[in-house]
Amino acid sequence: MVASTSKYKYIVCDPELCIGCQLCEYICSYTKNGEFNSYRSRIRTVRVDEVLITAVACRTCENAPCVIACPRDALSQDVDTGIIRVDPTKCDGCAWCIEACEFGAITINPRTKLAEICDGCENEEDGPQCVLICPKDALEYTTPDQRAQRTRRKLVKTSLEFPQKAKDPR
Repeated sequence: MVASTSKYKYIVCDPELCIGCQLCEYICSYTKNGEFNSYRSRIRTVRVDEVLITAVACRTCENAPCVIACPRDALSQDVDTGIIRVDPTKCDGCAWCIEACEFGAITINPRTKLAEICDGCENEEDGPQCVLICPKDALEYTTPDQRAQRTRRKLVKTSLEFPQKAKDPR
């Protein structure tokens, strides 16, 4: 799997917690399109193998390849949030952005023929709806730095607990 190249917040999934229920897809399609249709979602659940499932959404890459690849300048990236926006007056559905995205996080809406990309539910007061609805808390809206810090804390905690467990004869 490709590591994120972002300083911005994005939705990340912990595959150890994801059960593949697709609720994230359904709430996304409902929030964005008013319909429960996993094919209209801007987040996708992906079965990596028989037991490993994860969800993929836009990683708000710095110097986003999708923006660079767009021949019509239909995609732009917000410098403060990293959110990729699609200008419907310029997008012609050529799908170059899809080819450029290493995460497979962009789709073309079959009805409008426009690119669709996760925007972190920027217009929703309580943020990404998929993160809120995930029954296993597998989704998180975070930055790579925040994830790294959490991982370091977890490793330190585990390393401090291990010697104590080894000494405890119970």
